[in-house]
Amino acid sequence: MQLFSDIVDSVPYWLLVLVGGIALFGAFQAYYWLGLRLGERLYETRVGRRIGRERIAKLENVVRRWGALSVFGCFWVPGGLRHTLPWVAGALRVDYRWYLVASALGCLTWVPVTAFGLYAGIWAWLRLAASSPWYAALAAVAVIALIVAFVVWRRRRNAVAPAAAEPERVQS
Repeated sequence: MQLFSDIVDSVPYWLLVLVGGIALFGAFQAYYWLGLRLGERLYETRVGRRIGRERIAKLENVVRRWGALSVFGCFWVPGGLRHTLPWVAGALRVDYRWYLVASALGCLTWVPVTAFGLYAGIWAWLRLAASSPWYAALAAVAVIALIVAFVVWRRRRNAVAPAAAEPERVQS
């Protein structure tokens, strides 16, 4: 365990942020080109079917209205939007030069902010694992339980919302 602890302590935090930013920027470029290549077939892919035609159509409207600015904005919206909107931008053939600028600015601003939260939490967990594997396992189980509880709660809430939105039908 001492070797693991030494490795964790030796990697500079800025390097972790830099590698994370480069990886995210690379993923965004891959998403764009995949969307460009797929075009309308985006709806028929496994991911497209899972997201749903209605949700993709909403994203298309956002991209049509805001263009590359929507790519920058998607970094700051929680959920799968961050990784879905770039595919749609590619499918709609948003000008790549603007897309490139927007995704670069998004990575440059979003990655450092999240690094202090998400990466710092992961870093703290790795240090805990290096010093006490049992406490680290307990912490991981607690986090997974919280995530599962949140997902279940959100699915139940979303399942109830459409039923509540439907107007009551009057019997004649």
